[in-house]
Amino acid sequence: MSGQTLVFRGRVDLVNMGVMVTDRKGGIVGDLTAGDFRVVEDGREQTIRYFSAGDISAEPAPALHLGVLLDVSRSMADDIGFVRTAAIKFLNTLTNAVDVTLVDFDLQVRVTQFTQGDFARLVERIRTQKLGDYTAMYDAIGVYLDGAADQDGRKVMVLYTDGGDTRSTLSYSELLKLLRASDVTVYAVGALGGPASVGRGDERLVLQRIAEETGGQAYFPMSVKELDKLYSQIAAEIRAQYTLGYVSSNTTSDGRWRKVDVTITRPGLKNVKIRSRRGYFAMYQKPGLP
Repeated sequence: MSGQTLVFRGRVDLVNMGVMVTDRKGGIVGDLTAGDFRVVEDGREQTIRYFSAGDISAEPAPALHLGVLLDVSRSMADDIGFVRTAAIKFLNTLTNAVDVTLVDFDLQVRVTQFTQGDFARLVERIRTQKLGDYTAMYDAIGVYLDGAADQDGRKVMVLYTDGGDTRSTLSYSELLKLLRASDVTVYAVGALGGPASVGRGDERLVLQRIAEETGGQAYFPMSVKELDKLYSQIAAEIRAQYTLGYVSSNTTSDGRWRKVDVTITRPGLKNVKIRSRRGYFAMYQKPGLP
């Protein structure tokens, strides 16, 4: 990874927003239509051109591309068994992905893509990867986001780590910019439970921020026993996630950040929680170029 330059690529026209809607008890709100959503970009209402409600919709759901990022650095020595079990259990609950991109990382970042037919080989790779020195977590996320930019459909990334980065070329602020520019939804599973969690408050905040920037969520299970419920919840969210697409009414290619707010307009539906990415960076084109 050292010496590589990460270049993020994005689509020019359609802005895609993965949106999760839950009620005040955390239950999934899954019967909404395109007419129940309002999308506002920088204060201007946008016209929804594409809509999907995942498994709940009668229409075919968009293709799902799954990324699994696995921290195999030395700092994970106390938690690696937990993390490997977590990753495999999750993959067993979500079998409708078109492909799975496994990114395992320590000082180096290694990327391998598997189809559903390669599941046994994927599990073997997760179980046998040896621990290495140092942690290039930001670089690993950046590499995955760069590859995911070329994928069409929904993109979900699940990150397993203790949250500490020690050797990335990407800075934390640079990573946040990449996350804001992507249309990937991130779920972070922090291996931070138990005695080893003492003093890891900063790492928790990092994982929470990484997930929240994309409309995802961070989880910190205390034991493997909690994984069944946790992964059922994540898998249900992934299947029920709404996808909204629109072409921005702002045609200026200035590369600036555009704030996007998604709200629910259905009368009588109050106290719902909406999770989606907070905006995106517009494409940039130098003046005078066609």
